[in-house]
Amino acid sequence: MEISAYGRLEVRVTAADVGKRVSVRRLTDPGTTEGKFTDTVGVLTSWDDGVLVITRKSGESVRIDESSLVAAKIVPAAPARRRGPAASYEELARVAARGWRPVESERLGEWELRAAAGYTRRANSVLPLGEPGIPLDEALDAVRRWYGERGLPAYVQTATGAEGAQELLCAELERRGWVREVTAEMWIGALAPIADAVEPAVASGVVLSRVADEAWLARYQRKGVSEVALKVLGNCPSVWFASVPGAAAGDAPAAIGRCVVDGRWAGFAAVEVDPAHRREGLATTVMAALARRALDEGASAAWLQVEEDNAGARALYAGMGFSAHHAYHHYRGPS
Repeated sequence: MEISAYGRLEVRVTAADVGKRVSVRRLTDPGTTEGKFTDTVGVLTSWDDGVLVITRKSGESVRIDESSLVAAKIVPAAPARRRGPAASYEELARVAARGWRPVESERLGEWELRAAAGYTRRANSVLPLGEPGIPLDEALDAVRRWYGERGLPAYVQTATGAEGAQELLCAELERRGWVREVTAEMWIGALAPIADAVEPAVASGVVLSRVADEAWLARYQRKGVSEVALKVLGNCPSVWFASVPGAAAGDAPAAIGRCVVDGRWAGFAAVEVDPAHRREGLATTVMAALARRALDEGASAAWLQVEEDNAGARALYAGMGFSAHHAYHHYRGPS
């Protein structure tokens, strides 16, 4: 917190600092002088009528009465990374979008409207990397029309918690009645340690293919895999599907995974293990085999997306050297 030359805490943030990353300390009970302090760090997304709204890295919005402020200051947009690859939000967003491409897309200024007959929110949502070129209300009306013409709900994918992310857009969507339905995180890490996670002889038991065959799809957990889904899964720069064969001929694979290689990045997804074979290291083995292939193609960094409540996956990925880069959200528009 900011401390003056006289040893007093000071509020060094004003309404003119909306859009900046701030650290705020407030009294939990403003009516007393001896209440407990609470600290909040995030992007100041509004300051109106005596109330501040700060959006945390997770996307959660915190409302604070200015009368409760004890100290506040502007802080750097993002802390320096101490390990793993460096990457901007925009770079990762574009790489992730190329790794999960829609069947149909259309530009609205610097926004991309994406559709794939409803198969996953990522392929059926707006990716707003910049300005739409028209006022926001008009843009959102156009978004609702575009998705309505396709019989789909209108979603906007946003991000928080990284430099260049979209806390202000999240706040504007919420003011207009858009509802955040899903939050997940983008994690990144160095690729070589993943490839080294198991011995080469172990990784060699993983079967790699350029297509998702019937056996791979038999293990894939998403229901109703259609031709549209197959296009989303396979229409990428350089895609690999990995399988650990089942115990007997005709069995579904014991484990599967998918990796998209795009320049220096390798993106992992659909890492799934037969419940009967969990805790045998098969997820690690699948990722190691895919990482080796990605290294051969010149990649050096890795990314993946993991949901907030998937404790098992988060522990696995953290053990491989991954760490969270930013949170991303899907906002659903009003009907």
